[in-house]
Amino acid sequence: MVSDLVRRAEEWLEQDPDAETRDELRAILDRGDVPALEDRFGAKLEFGTAGLRGELGAGPNRMNRVTVMRAAAGLARRLGPGGHVVIGYDARHKSDVFARDSAAVLTGAGLRVSLMAHHWPTPVLAFAVRHLGADAGVMVTASHNPPRDNGYKVYWGDGSQIVPPVDEEISAAIDAVGRVDELPLGDGWDVLSDAAIVEPYLAAVASLPLGDARDLRVVYTPMHGVGGDILLRAFTRAGFEPPAVVQAQGEPDPDFPTVAFPNPEEPGAMDLALELAEKAGADLVIANDPDADRCAVGVPLPEGGFRMLTGDEVGGLLGEYIITRTTGPDRLVAASIVSSSLLGKIAQAHGVRHAETLTGFKWIVKAGDGLVYGYEEALGYSVGSDAGLPVRDKDGIGAALTVAGMAAQARRDGRTLLDLLDAQAATYGLHATTQLSVRVSDLSLIAGAMERLRARPPQALAGRTVLSVDDLNAGADGLPPTDGLRYRLDGDARVVVRPSGTEPKLKCYLEVVIPATGAEDVAAARAQAVRDLDTLKADLSSALGL
Repeated sequence: MVSDLVRRAEEWLEQDPDAETRDELRAILDRGDVPALEDRFGAKLEFGTAGLRGELGAGPNRMNRVTVMRAAAGLARRLGPGGHVVIGYDARHKSDVFARDSAAVLTGAGLRVSLMAHHWPTPVLAFAVRHLGADAGVMVTASHNPPRDNGYKVYWGDGSQIVPPVDEEISAAIDAVGRVDELPLGDGWDVLSDAAIVEPYLAAVASLPLGDARDLRVVYTPMHGVGGDILLRAFTRAGFEPPAVVQAQGEPDPDFPTVAFPNPEEPGAMDLALELAEKAGADLVIANDPDADRCAVGVPLPEGGFRMLTGDEVGGLLGEYIITRTTGPDRLVAASIVSSSLLGKIAQAHGVRHAETLTGFKWIVKAGDGLVYGYEEALGYSVGSDAGLPVRDKDGIGAALTVAGMAAQARRDGRTLLDLLDAQAATYGLHATTQLSVRVSDLSLIAGAMERLRARPPQALAGRTVLSVDDLNAGADGLPPTDGLRYRLDGDARVVVRPSGTEPKLKCYLEVVIPATGAEDVAAARAQAVRDLDTLKADLSSALGL
C-alpha cells in the first residue's frame, strides 16, 4: 500500500508544472509522512454538478494545477474542437493560474477561449456565457469556503451550472485524461475587456425593476472578495448614492484576514459591517460573499442596533416585490425544497405559477419558462424582469440593487423592511425558519445519521406528529432523486435533512408556520416561533445522534 502511494506520488511529481506543490510533495516523501500521502493520494476530488472544490495542495485529492488541467482536458473532450468557452476567476490563491492553465488546455484542444481580463464576480461569468453565445463557461472560485480552498464551476450554454448527465460525461472524460505534461497547450485565447462584458452586465442589472426611489444610506462589505468595484459601479449606474464600504474588507484578499469564514452567514462575519452601519446611521447593510453570487441584508431595529435578515425573509420580500412589478399571464417564481414555503403562498395569492426544485441554482433556473425570480435560503437570489432573468444563476449584485430599490421605496412610504415582513406575516402567516448544521471530520458519520433516520424515522418532533416522510432518494413531487429526507409535521411545519454538496456538513432546514392577523398577533407569533424552533431543533438533534 505504502509503495503504491509513493509510486503515484512520484508519477505526480514528474508531471506537476507547479514548483510550490512539487516542493510540498517532495517534503512529504522525504519525511515518509504516510498519513499525508494517504490523504492526498488515497482518494480524489470527484467532479459533479458543483464541479470541483477542495483544499489547495498536491495530489488528486487537492485543488492544484494538475487537477485543473485534467478537468479542462475532460471538458474539452466533452465539447469537442470548435466549441467556445468563457473562463472567469476570483481572487483566491491560484485562481488566475488555474484560469490560464484551463485556457491553455482548451485552446490546445482546438477550442475557442475567452478569458476574463480581471478577477470578476461569478454572476459576470454566468452572464457572459449567454451574452457571448458560448458553449460553456468555467469559473475558478471556491465561493465562501475557507481560505485554503479553491474550486472549478462549469456552466453550460444556457448560462446555468451543469446538471446530470453532463457532469457524469465530463467526469468520465476527465478519468480518460493521461499525463498533463503530454497535453497540447495553446496560447491564442481572447481576453475579455471590461467594456466587452462588465459594461453589458451592468446595463442588464441596472434595468431590473428597481423603482424610482433612491434616498437610502447603505453600508456594504465585499467580504475581502471581488464584488466591491462592480457593485459600486452598479449602484452608481442605477442612480443610488455609492454605499459606504467597510474598508478593512474592501479589497480582494485571499487570506480573508478579518473573518474566520468568508461567509456572511457565519458568526462574527458581519461584525465590522454592522459596526460601520451604527456609526453611519445606515438604512441598510448589504454584504456579498467573496465571489459575489450571494447577498446578505441587515436592517436597523426600532430600539437601536441592527439585525441580519434570514435568506428566507429576503427571499419572500424580493419574491413579492418582483411579482408586483412584472406583468404577463405566465410568470413563474421558484425556490428550492429547503427554502420557505412562503413563496408558494405569495405566488398563489397573486395568480403566479410557483415551482419547487432541488437545492442549487442549477435546478432553480430550470424550473420552467417564464421564470422571473428564483431563490434559495442560503442567500442566493436571481432577480428578473418581464424580459426574464439576466443571470441564470444566483447574482448577489443584482439582488443587492433590487433590495436597495425595495428599501428605498419603503422608506419613501414611511415604512421599513421589517414593516414589510410584518405585513407578509399578517397576510400569509408567519413562516419562521432556522437551520441545524453539523460539521464533521469523518463523512461516514453523515452517512450513518442518514441511515438511522431512514431506518427509524421519528414519530413526532417538538410535540408535532410526523404526518409523512419523503425519502428524496426515491424522488418526490416529480423531482430528480437526491440524498435527503423531508418530514411534514402537523401544524404546517416541515423539516428537510440533507448532506451538504460542498462542505462536510449535515444540514437540516426547519420551518414552522403560525397564523397571525394583526400587529399584536405577529409579535406573539414571532415569540412562539422562537420557542417552537428551539424545541424542534433540540428534538431533531437527538434524532440525528451526532
